[in-house]
Amino acid sequence: MEFVATCLFGLEKQLGEELDALGVRRLETIDGRVTFAGELLDMARANMRLRCAERIYIKLGAFAARSFTELFDGVRALPFEEFIGPEDAFPVKGHAIKSALFSVPDCQSIVKKAVVERLRAAHGVQTLPEEGTKYQIEFFIFKDVATLMIDTSGVALHKRGYRPAAGAAPLRETLGAAMALTARPRPDTLIWDPFCGSGTIVIEAALIEKGIAPNMVRDFAAMDFDFVDHRIWKIAREEAEDLIKRNEKIELFGSDIDEKVLQYARENAARAGVGDCIRFFRADARRIEKPDRRGTLICNPPYGERMMEMREVEALYRDIGKTFAAFVPWQMYILTSHPQFERFFGRRADKKRRLYNGMIPCDFYQYFKPVFEKRPKTV
Repeated sequence: MEFVATCLFGLEKQLGEELDALGVRRLETIDGRVTFAGELLDMARANMRLRCAERIYIKLGAFAARSFTELFDGVRALPFEEFIGPEDAFPVKGHAIKSALFSVPDCQSIVKKAVVERLRAAHGVQTLPEEGTKYQIEFFIFKDVATLMIDTSGVALHKRGYRPAAGAAPLRETLGAAMALTARPRPDTLIWDPFCGSGTIVIEAALIEKGIAPNMVRDFAAMDFDFVDHRIWKIAREEAEDLIKRNEKIELFGSDIDEKVLQYARENAARAGVGDCIRFFRADARRIEKPDRRGTLICNPPYGERMMEMREVEALYRDIGKTFAAFVPWQMYILTSHPQFERFFGRRADKKRRLYNGMIPCDFYQYFKPVFEKRPKTV
């Protein structure tokens, strides 16, 4: 079978590496999605264990769709009856990008009509009550090629379940995981987020260090699918359990200036099963001091959205640039949307990577060399 794993823009490489580690075969990678081949058990494993994926879909097929007629005929030719029964619900949604067919509502209507016609003929019925199991159909039309899929995840995979409460502008869990993976969490290196907010980055880093699958305790839409052998979920969970490093003693730091949000972080970490791995404490990031040990700073500081906030944020970047300089040779990883971050921070990054925090384009500044050779002029 073929499956599609979607992700935030910029995370395709890490998602692909996760799929490689899962033992499946990658088929295609485009912006925001990776197609792979596997079995239904691999679908269950992917839902539970992928840290950077947003959703896992079953790919039903792909075809040229330059007109509504081509779209209708292409959809009608797909074997929906192998997945959807005569009583089941099958809502349709989707996207159209860089294609002749650009009206999503019109495409949605055409796809729905084609599926209805296919199911009526295949099941030999005139009415489809849609009162049974829900099978969310999704179409993706990109450069005049339509891909039809069934969502197996249900609730998006970034919603791990440990974060019902969060501070302002919370970081998506999948992005926090990608940032942590870049920093390569390991027991001999302290990871410290000095702007931890509700704790997302350090919680995801702790899950990585402990080998805990991010979604092993939640449910997925495909658990209700009739064509799926329900024993695969038990197998996938047992495999995930076996990967947990139960005797691994780790410690991470999460600090923030806001005591209220720190309480959220402690509660979130406890729900994620890593409450005993993270030390949360109140501290001003401009005044923190380097512990006498090997470590990594990783954070998502405020961006500044209005003029006054922007000036305050730029002053903050200057201050943490001076404070963080005392942490050399620690590695540092900083996510921000400010286009001149390096100028205010006082150091050029060794590597910069474009990521998206929701719809906000950001740069992920990476400092991993022991000496910063060039420093742009500060302001």
